[in-house]
Amino acid sequence: MKTLPLQLVTLELENGQRGVFVGWPLVTKENVGPGAQIEEIWFSTVRDVPDNLTLGQMAQLVQAQLAQDDTSMH
Repeated sequence: MKTLPLQLVTLELENGQRGVFVGWPLVTKENVGPGAQIEEIWFSTVRDVPDNLTLGQMAQLVQAQLAQDDTSMH
């Protein structure tokens, strides 16, 4: 079975609301130390996706978002 590495990021607002975000691993045991601190956070617009979206389809959305961010930020 093919696997995908995923990392969940949980954010909590001052009012107690929480959100969980799914993405490619960014912070790992191998990636710590200088240069591995979070510098900025961007939020995309909210997208409606099918409620039966597969993990593979979610991974494609993540890849597309990362590629879009790379081109719009440089």
